[in-house]
Amino acid sequence: MGSTDTRLDRPRVSTRLLWLLLAAGVAAWIGLYAANERIWDVVIYGLVGLDPASRLGDAVHFFFYDVVKIMLLVTGLIFVVGLIRTSISPERVRTLLAGRHAATAYVLAAAFGSLTPFCACSSVPLFVGFVAAGVPLGVTLTFLITSPLINQVGVVMLFGMFGWRVPVLYVATAIVMAVAAGLALSRLDLQRWVEPFVLSSPVGQLAAADGGRPSLHDRVAAARDEVADIVAKVWAYVLVGIGIGAAIHGWVPAGFFADVAGPDNPLAVPVVTVVGAPLYSNVAAVIPLVKALHGAGVAIGTAMAFMMAVVGLSIPSFILLRRVLKLPLLLLFHAAVVVGIIVIGVLFNLIS
Repeated sequence: MGSTDTRLDRPRVSTRLLWLLLAAGVAAWIGLYAANERIWDVVIYGLVGLDPASRLGDAVHFFFYDVVKIMLLVTGLIFVVGLIRTSISPERVRTLLAGRHAATAYVLAAAFGSLTPFCACSSVPLFVGFVAAGVPLGVTLTFLITSPLINQVGVVMLFGMFGWRVPVLYVATAIVMAVAAGLALSRLDLQRWVEPFVLSSPVGQLAAADGGRPSLHDRVAAARDEVADIVAKVWAYVLVGIGIGAAIHGWVPAGFFADVAGPDNPLAVPVVTVVGAPLYSNVAAVIPLVKALHGAGVAIGTAMAFMMAVVGLSIPSFILLRRVLKLPLLLLFHAAVVVGIIVIGVLFNLIS
């Protein structure tokens, strides 16, 4: 039998039927993702009867809605990234990076991260893909920092609320922060602090064994196996992380943040960064709160630091990243992000 991966040696359907199945799967995924919030509105507020204005109702709805949303994003992205990665050999990726100056690679990673509409949790599959393809860890961490912090929807909302100056400065400083953090972390011996399964995923094995040019059937099989492998390792962490985030989301009063982050507090930026880190939300949900805090007298840099901490340093992302990063690198990664957020927040306050 040898060492052949029997998961890839299965009866095959016709290519036409396979495309039809993929199209049906995409349609089902889009439909479920689009209807997710409405489904839980009906279930939690209609069938169960919880009050949407109550803390309990809000927390329960938040938990179920976000569990489904994150798991849809994670499974969908793992599958799509798996298909893409099996089309590009690790050697080709390494050759592309080797032909560029190190600074260019970091800037490209930050730019790519700013163009991907993923939260920290759903960026993990791409992190796995980059590492398996031989992308330097410092460059990969730069992407991982930028992806959740810069969101196209968030940038548009910032523009609508504050004009062009705030979103432009926000994007520029977030990219600089990500590149600086990636470069700083790259000075260390990072390989030893990455979980072994990241380097031996089914997709990576297929690309190496098949010369990077497998058939559509093999790509689908490998992507499907990667979904099963990674989801099996992270689903419990997702439930725990979102459960903690839902509890905080439902029971921490909004007025608390304005009290501890007022204009008279010189430590406001570090305080909101620490307070925002355990929370969990996407940037589209946080930006209205940023506007409200700013309108209540909180300095713009302080409010922005809170937003970046909530989006980029959430407990779910910390727990999920623990599955791919060992604790020393995970702590260093988050420490670099914390320092960068504080620097950006202070800079916003100085120039506003």
